[in-house]
Amino acid sequence: MTGFVAALPMYDWPELRVETDAQWARLRDALRRRGVDAPQALTRENGASGGLDLAALWRDPALLFAQTCWGPMGLGLSEHVQVLGQPDYSDCEGGEGEFYSSALVMRRPEGDAPAPADGHAVLPLDLLRGRRLAFNSEDSMSGILALAHDLEALGESLALFPERIETGGHRASLRAVAEGRADVAAVDCRSWALFKRLEPDVSARLQVACWTARRKGLPYICARTIAPETVAILREALASAGMLAAG
Repeated sequence: MTGFVAALPMYDWPELRVETDAQWARLRDALRRRGVDAPQALTRENGASGGLDLAALWRDPALLFAQTCWGPMGLGLSEHVQVLGQPDYSDCEGGEGEFYSSALVMRRPEGDAPAPADGHAVLPLDLLRGRRLAFNSEDSMSGILALAHDLEALGESLALFPERIETGGHRASLRAVAEGRADVAAVDCRSWALFKRLEPDVSARLQVACWTARRKGLPYICARTIAPETVAILREALASAGMLAAG
């Protein structure tokens, strides 16, 4: 039995688990054909109380494959993992190759703001000032850090939002806005696309008011302890499975 661990937690919403499992099965089989003893199933629980502790998962020395966020990577996770590559976000508005923007979503009084073609931030400060911001977690690049960086470039800060509400997930942030418990949420463009697909009635009450600048999307990683020859096989298998952005 394999001693490795694998997980794809970042877009593993309940309705998408069949798709997520199928994606892993294709990669798992490709790895096994190349001699890597990849685990049969993805890890979705790693604690005594159930649920998935992402910090523990990402630091597991047996981690063969997972996806993370550049927020935690900049806060110390990079010391424990190796980056295998970047997924492609070109199928989502706000994405281009390995880069993505966060959509700032509000309740809908009028039409969506299109994603800027040049990938630069579009943040109308007068529209955002004084609003209640919902965000998934303090270490999330797409949920709060990218917005903070772009505001800083404009001479502003998160103090623009007098109330900031941590929700635990992008989906929860969007629901908080739709239900009137918050006024605006920043979510990565893939999460927004998935939300529109899975919750059309709720998303119909929302609109994209503006966008953050494009940044690298959520990287695929493995533990620092994974041998170089296995890392090379992982990258080859990811490329052959079409899971990496070109270039």
